[in-house]
Amino acid sequence: MAGTGELPNDSRPIRRDIESRLLVEEGLELRIIVEEDAEDLFLKIDENRRYLREWLPWLDDIQSVRDEISFISLSLEDFEKREGAIYAIRLDGKIIGTASLNWIDWANKGCGAGYWLSETHSGHGYVTKSCIRLMEHCFEDLGLHRFVLEVAVENHASRAVAERMGMRLEGISKDREWLYDHFTDSVMYAITYPEWKSRTQG
Repeated sequence: MAGTGELPNDSRPIRRDIESRLLVEEGLELRIIVEEDAEDLFLKIDENRRYLREWLPWLDDIQSVRDEISFISLSLEDFEKREGAIYAIRLDGKIIGTASLNWIDWANKGCGAGYWLSETHSGHGYVTKSCIRLMEHCFEDLGLHRFVLEVAVENHASRAVAERMGMRLEGISKDREWLYDHFTDSVMYAITYPEWKSRTQG
């Protein structure tokens, strides 16, 4: 792709120092998942399996604590390589879900986020607050430029999270994900550092 000759509008340096713990507010924090979390995470997933299955495609892969340990081990490898990060959302120390950087494109200063939350804790703003804190870390601490959230078209709760965060709807992907027995279309939301900065300063 040919250059435009214009100076980039975001020349902040990249920093790969992904934090292992992010305080969201008093009593609410994000903490990198470790193998010691496996049993608590599995139990939380298992008790919410029917609820989470509506939109998450990986439930059948997590059938035991051993499966969860394997997943955590892979996630920690990604964290060590700075290719991703999965945080437990902890409310008063107890795990209620996760928020993640599913991918990080350091060369182009972009990242994609995801999350899940237990049914009993939904509707209290925990996901929105956690994602905003994660976005803040990506923009302010890591020097990233673009933050992406991709959700199913019919997942109105998750779409509302993206919209509360001030993200733009960029497009719809047809049959983006195989969800057990059918394809789902997805929408992509994104926000750039200058857009986020103008919102926080406005």
